[in-house]
Amino acid sequence: MARPSTTLNGYIGRQFLVWVFFMVLALVGIIFLFDTLELLRRTSGRHDATIGVVISMALFKTPYMIEKSIPFSILFGAMFLFWRLNRSNEIVVIRSAGVSGWQFLAPVIVLAMLIGTVNVTVFNPLSSAMLLRYEQMEAKFIRGKSSLAAVSDEGIWLRQATETGHYIIHANKVSPNEMRLENVIIFLMQNQDSFVGRVDAPAARLKDGYWLLENVKITGPDQPPRKLDLYRIGTDLTPENIQDSFAPPETLSFWDLPHFIAVLEAAGFSGLRHQLYWHSQLALPLLLCGMVLLAATFSLRQIRRGGTGILIVGGIASGFLLYFLSDVVSALGISARIPIVLAAWSPAVISCLLGAAMTFHLEDG
Repeated sequence: MARPSTTLNGYIGRQFLVWVFFMVLALVGIIFLFDTLELLRRTSGRHDATIGVVISMALFKTPYMIEKSIPFSILFGAMFLFWRLNRSNEIVVIRSAGVSGWQFLAPVIVLAMLIGTVNVTVFNPLSSAMLLRYEQMEAKFIRGKSSLAAVSDEGIWLRQATETGHYIIHANKVSPNEMRLENVIIFLMQNQDSFVGRVDAPAARLKDGYWLLENVKITGPDQPPRKLDLYRIGTDLTPENIQDSFAPPETLSFWDLPHFIAVLEAAGFSGLRHQLYWHSQLALPLLLCGMVLLAATFSLRQIRRGGTGILIVGGIASGFLLYFLSDVVSALGISARIPIVLAAWSPAVISCLLGAAMTFHLEDG
């Protein structure tokens, strides 16, 4: 069995990168167009949301869409590469030189895993920062309100708008089962930034439409402190929208996620969604390797045997099926039906094992 030359590896690698680049451009271009149209629809009737704002929002979201399209770009790019090599009989020439299928697959697999590694370690921090900016603009120009909740090493912060202004709640810890805040401080604000009072309490419980505080101390400018046994302050928050208001995992850098998860769980909230996203990022290089193997399975078959079009359609369908199953497994992981590690890594492992098994069969056949 001959060993493939550096020239052959370089040729196959360059062709693969070119096809992947064109696939990324095509997929992201289509997504950008439809996303812009959807943003125009959502911002219709808002005078402050100009066409420039809409285009800016779509551009800020583009790096995230590039990340989402990478698995499909790798799959389609590898399929078109192998199909072109097959159609031009270059694969026949390569095999006649004693190079096995696994040997000329090696540079493509290595490049796919390298793309996944660079995406996670370098591109993801940029993508998450720009997606965060998109989320902020969406909150301002579409939803008409900013994020309700934030979490840090000092505890949890909640913001609630009122008829005359807003108030900000700070708590050291949360008991999510009964939605109880501990060591609570509430800053009462009038208009935008006019401080009118402060409420201190050992705990606060979220009831239907209000926060209930006990053993309360109220202070404010130019007024003596007051103590109350019970104190109510209105709210439209629920446990669900508080949890949903924390920074989505996609807006956090891969490097920042472990600390954020630790802080979120220390505050008493579930970090399953963020853990799943972090593990799925770790599994991305392996998933891209599986995409290459699936592409080889469905596009390395000899043209003379016929049915190439059906095989290519089957490869595309398998990619979408894998994506659908990934969403199902992710939902099971977030709901704690299966372990997070299993939910995040199983699509990558299954695609690699399935692709390897079918490629072995193709080689032996």
